[in-house]
Amino acid sequence: MIINAATLDAIFKGFKTLYTTAVLQAPSQAPEVSMTVTSAARDETYNWLGQFPQMREWIGDERVIRKLEAHGFTITNRKFESTISVSRDDISDDRLGVFAPMIQSMGYEAAIHPDHVVFGLLAAGFNTLCYDGQNFFDTEHPVRDEDGPVTIDGDKYRLVSNMDVPEENPGPAWFLLDTSRPIKPIIWQEREKYEFQSVTSPSDHSVFMTDKYLYGVRARVNAGFGLWQMAYASRAPLNKANYEAARTAMQRQVFDKGRPLGIKPTVLVVPPELEGAAMRLLNTEHVDGGNSNEWKGTAKPLVTPFLTAA
Repeated sequence: MIINAATLDAIFKGFKTLYTTAVLQAPSQAPEVSMTVTSAARDETYNWLGQFPQMREWIGDERVIRKLEAHGFTITNRKFESTISVSRDDISDDRLGVFAPMIQSMGYEAAIHPDHVVFGLLAAGFNTLCYDGQNFFDTEHPVRDEDGPVTIDGDKYRLVSNMDVPEENPGPAWFLLDTSRPIKPIIWQEREKYEFQSVTSPSDHSVFMTDKYLYGVRARVNAGFGLWQMAYASRAPLNKANYEAARTAMQRQVFDKGRPLGIKPTVLVVPPELEGAAMRLLNTEHVDGGNSNEWKGTAKPLVTPFLTAA
C-alpha cells in the first residue's frame, strides 16, 4: 500500500467508523442512574444541591424566594485516555485488518467507561463525602427540624440515615435508587466527551522517531454525588424484609418542616454475587410454595460488575 495523506485519512475514517459503531452498540448502564451535566471549566460547584423546589401555597402578595445555599460541593474533571500504535510497516503491507478488533474494543471500552466511574463512585459512597459534609451513605445526615435534638449554626436538625450495615458479618453492598426525577443520585459531568484521535503526520516527532502512527481516545469527565435522599445502601442480606425496610426508609424522607419528598425507589443496583437474590425478589411471580410475590416489579434490577473503586 502506498502511504500518503489520502491513504492515512482513509485509514482514520475507517478506524473511526469501527470505533463509533462499537460505541453505539456497547451496553452502558451508567445513564440509568446518573444525570449528565455539561462542564464549562476545570471543575464545577453545585451550590443548589440540597434544595428541593417544592410547591407551596401562595399566601399574601409576594412569592417566597428560596435562596440556594452555598454548600460548596465541587466536582473536578479528570482526564482519561487509551492509545495504541500502528507500525508504518503494517500499513505498507496492508495488514490493517488485524487492528480492527483493537479499534472496536477501544470504542466499546470508551462507551462503558462511565460505568467504571459512576458505579465505582456508588460503591465508594460509604467513605466519600457529599454536599452536606457527611459521607454519601451515612447514619447522620442533618435535616432541618424545629424539634430536632441537634443544633448547627443556630438551627435545629435531626439526623437521618440512608444506610444499613450490620455490625456482624456485613455482606456485599446493594443499592436502592430513585431515578424517576430530573435530578439523579449521581452526577455525570462532561467537560470534553470521548473523542477518537490520531497522530499520523510525518513531521510529528514520535512518528519520525518510531515509524509508528498513534490512534487513541481521550476525555475529560468525572462523576460526583447528587442527593443522598435518593439513594439507600445496605450490606444486610438482600431479602424481602431488608428490601421492604430500605424502601420504607427512602419513602419516609422529608424536607424542611417535615414535608414529604415523595421519593420513589425505582432501581436496585447489585453486584454479580447478588444477581440471583435480586431476580428472585423482583422478577419472580410466586414465592414460598405458591404465594404471590408482593415485591415483583417494584424496582428494576440492575446487575453490574463495576461496583469497585474507579
